[in-house]
Amino acid sequence: MARVQGKRKSPRNTTLILDWLHIITGILVVAMAVTAFINPEDNMILFPVIFFLAAILNSVNGVYRYRQSGRNKKKKILALGLLLVAAFLLTVSVISGISIWR
Repeated sequence: MARVQGKRKSPRNTTLILDWLHIITGILVVAMAVTAFINPEDNMILFPVIFFLAAILNSVNGVYRYRQSGRNKKKKILALGLLLVAAFLLTVSVISGISIWR
């Protein structure tokens, strides 16, 4: 009998998904940033969203790089740095959201 192996995503598919995430998030962030800076008083709500999208992007990059690092400690430290930046951006997003919505 043939043995059924679990499905694993190939690195190509993961890289393609990551590239599409970068493209879509980049377009969204640029569009929101332009809109927010053209009229900041009316579009203040976009600032926490921009920080949140940046946090998501950094966390996805950090997790991806951590999983790809293998035993290389330098790459793992760099991946953890991305996760630390993501945590900072998430904190900024929450603080700016609270200050705007109050």
